[in-house]
Amino acid sequence: MNTDTPLAAWLAREEEVYALLKAGPGPGVATAAQIQGKTGLEVMQALMHGQAPYAPIAQTLNFLLVDVSPGVAVFQGTPSPAHLNPLGTVHGGWFATLLDSALGCAVHTMMPPGRGYTTADLSVKLVKALTPKVQRVRAIGTVVHCGRQLATAEARLVGPDGTLYAHATTACLVFDMPTPKT
Repeated sequence: MNTDTPLAAWLAREEEVYALLKAGPGPGVATAAQIQGKTGLEVMQALMHGQAPYAPIAQTLNFLLVDVSPGVAVFQGTPSPAHLNPLGTVHGGWFATLLDSALGCAVHTMMPPGRGYTTADLSVKLVKALTPKVQRVRAIGTVVHCGRQLATAEARLVGPDGTLYAHATTACLVFDMPTPKT
C-alpha cells in the first residue's frame, strides 16, 4: 500500500492492527490471569497485538487502538452513517467515546502492576462538525500528570490533514486493584 500520504499511512497501520486482532481472541473482557502482574502499558500492548481481548465497544463504534507508549494512547476511528445524529453529522457521543478511550488508555499505560483507574471527570469540546466524508480520525491521548491518587490527561481528535475536530480532558482516580480470589 502506498503510504505517501497521512491517510494512506493511517490505513496501512489499521490493516496491520486488524490482522493482529483477527488472530487473537476477539472482543471481550480480559481475565485476571491475562492482566495479573502486568503493567498498564503491557496490558495495552497485549490488547493491540491480539494477545488479550479488546473492548467490544471498539467493534460497535468502529474504532481501534493503533499505537501505545508510556503516557500516550492513539485510537483511530471510522465515522459511518450509523454514528450520525438527525442533522447528518457524527453524534457527539461518538466523539466523546473515542476521546475518553484515548484519555483513559493513556492513563492506563502509566499504571504499575496491581494499580487501576477510573474516569472521574470528562470534558469534551467539539470544535468542528464531522461527517462520514472524513474517512478516518485519530484520538491522541497524552497524560499530563499521574500521581498516586489522581491522573490527568488531554486528547485531540484530528483528521489525517491535521484538522482539529474536538479536544478533551479527564481526571482519573487511581487505586489499588482488588486481589483476585483463588
